[in-house]
Amino acid sequence: MSSAQSSIALTRLFYPSNNTQYVQSLTSGPSESAALSPVSKNRQIFVLISSFLTIVVTIGLNQAYGVFQAYYISSTQTLLTSTDSPALVAFVGTFAYGLTWSGSIFINPLLTRMSLPQLRKLCILGVLLMSLGFGLASIATTVWQLLLTQGLLYGAGSSLLYFPILSSAPEYFDERRGSAMGFILSGSGIGGLIFSPLVRALLSHIGPRWTLRVLSLIVLVVSLPIAVSASPSRFLGRRTTHVNLKMATKPTFLLSVCAGFLQAGGNGLPLTFLAEYSVALGFTAAFGANLLAVNNAVNAFGRILTGWIGDRVGRQNTLCSMCLFCVAAVAGLWLGSVGEGGRKSLWLAFVVTYGMARGGYNTLFPTTIAEVFGLQAYASVNGFIYFIRGLGTMFGSPVGGKILGESNLGN
Repeated sequence: MSSAQSSIALTRLFYPSNNTQYVQSLTSGPSESAALSPVSKNRQIFVLISSFLTIVVTIGLNQAYGVFQAYYISSTQTLLTSTDSPALVAFVGTFAYGLTWSGSIFINPLLTRMSLPQLRKLCILGVLLMSLGFGLASIATTVWQLLLTQGLLYGAGSSLLYFPILSSAPEYFDERRGSAMGFILSGSGIGGLIFSPLVRALLSHIGPRWTLRVLSLIVLVVSLPIAVSASPSRFLGRRTTHVNLKMATKPTFLLSVCAGFLQAGGNGLPLTFLAEYSVALGFTAAFGANLLAVNNAVNAFGRILTGWIGDRVGRQNTLCSMCLFCVAAVAGLWLGSVGEGGRKSLWLAFVVTYGMARGGYNTLFPTTIAEVFGLQAYASVNGFIYFIRGLGTMFGSPVGGKILGESNLGN
């Protein structure tokens, strides 16, 4: 796909389809209709559902790891022989989450060189790795074995499924692309909403080993049909996937990379420790899992709402506001809940407020990249910054786990 074609596609993703003059002012290539192959309504519906389910079983499952975190370090867990390090246990989940994002820098360049059969084989490999990761985790007895299975195998597999499916999804929706992508991206919150109480219930009734085996089966059953029928890109040619030296030396790019790393380092901390901290405040483990589900549900709503607001008051303005809301929620509500015996009402307010603000940030982040760096550079810059965000995710939770492990409330 040429740069001009990529620019047109991405512009129409982030701006109203009737804003023709704006689109043409940013691109000089042919119209999108001339560059796209025809698509049927049935194929559009399939892409919509398959992309949504891909988000559910990749990002959604990642966002439910907090339930595993709380269980793995509890005194009643029966999987591991020792759980002395909350930081290392936290790294299992963030390693998987980080690999899901950071795989972009390796996978995106491959996609431009693959035929449709090769792309589907790549997706199938991803599904098998995800399923195998959970399956092998069910026979683990140490944290490092979980790192290799529930962390490495699942994380690498989810990246191999996520990027091939999601990279072409926007191309299948011309007139209602914004609404379609809003529905697809809400799968992360819906997935967390489904899997958080489900995992907690399974852990309570059938134990950790069979819980992991059930998840292995769910991933296989849900994802394999998606992989074997993955849709190709509608564009012809190749898109630019590498950041050139001129772009890499711009102060704006360097600051954005640093900001992406630091934001990702803190973004996932509440999800990882939400269920565990809820138990420390005196809630039951089941209620902690339900709070994580509530956070994910609000997150899904926040993605749609802030996207709508961003179209009207400015995406960068809304993105900055969401960042400030995240900071205020952590500093005012989460920190405020730490006290003699804990303040449960502030913690409940934090669960809702942070879920809303975090969802808004993740929705508006890609659109802001397009506005700041230009649509022609979107694919390369977005892929690189998501790689950096993946590294930031791997960095954040172990640091949080170390802090939590040394706190009186955490102990």
